[in-house]
Amino acid sequence: MNKLLAILAATFFAASSFAASHTGAPMTAASGATPAASAAVAKEMKADAKADEKAAKAKAAADKKKAKADAKAAKKAADAEKKAEKAAAGAKATKTKAEAEATKDKAVAGAKADEKKAEVKADAATKK
Repeated sequence: MNKLLAILAATFFAASSFAASHTGAPMTAASGATPAASAAVAKEMKADAKADEKAAKAKAAADKKKAKADAKAAKKAADAEKKAEKAAAGAKATKTKAEAEATKDKAVAGAKADEKKAEVKADAATKK
């Protein structure tokens, strides 16, 4: 009976040790290297988190710089468009002014021609 009790106790101990090692329960007696490994893993995770944070900050800075550059380029394009519209309006005004001047010159020339015709007719009528 003692043998049976000893076998039962040994089996129970083996089963509980196996279960503890597979469920994540601390086993300081079974493996002394676990705390060092945990510390290394924690240190690595901390380093990864720090690297991720640095990368996120760098990306945010790059995005901010790109947004500023885009805004500056858009402003430059708007200024160029405004300048082009102003030049086009100036050219149109100059063209309109030139057309008005040409129309005036035509009218003056027509009036002078009519005046000459009238003088010629008047001279012809006085000679008769």
